Amino acid sequence: MTNRPATMPMPTVRRAAGLFAGLALGIAVLAGCSSQGASTDCSVDACTVTFDRGVDARTTILGVEAKLVGAEGDQVTVEVAGEQLTLTTGQQAAEAGGFGVTLDSVTDQQVKIRVARNPGS
Repeated sequence: MTNRPATMPMPTVRRAAGLFAGLALGIAVLAGCSSQGASTDCSVDACTVTFDRGVDARTTILGVEAKLVGAEGDQVTVEVAGEQLTLTTGQQAAEAGGFGVTLDSVTDQQVKIRVARNPGS
C-alpha cells in the first residue's frame, strides 16, 4: 500500500488548472476586442456586434476584424476576416475565414450581426 501525503487529490488539481486556463483564455479573448463605431458582446467562441450606421464602423473580435461596408433596406454588406459578405435577415450563416456570420437585425441607426467560430474549422 502506498501512502500519499495529505495534499489535494490529482483530479481536483487538474480540474482547477483546466478552469483557470479556460478563464484566462476567455479574458484574453474579451480583452482583445477593440471597436470604432461598434459595440460587442462576446463569449469564448461567438460575438454579437452592433454597428452604428453612417460612420466608419469596425471592430476586432475573436482575433479578426469585422466592419460594416454598407446597408440598403434589409440587405447588409460586412467584411469579416478580410472577406466581404452580403447578408439578409433570417438567412443561414455565411462563412468567412472560419467563422459563421449572420445578420440579426438592421434599423436606420444600427446593424447587428453575430460572428461565431465554425466548429469544423
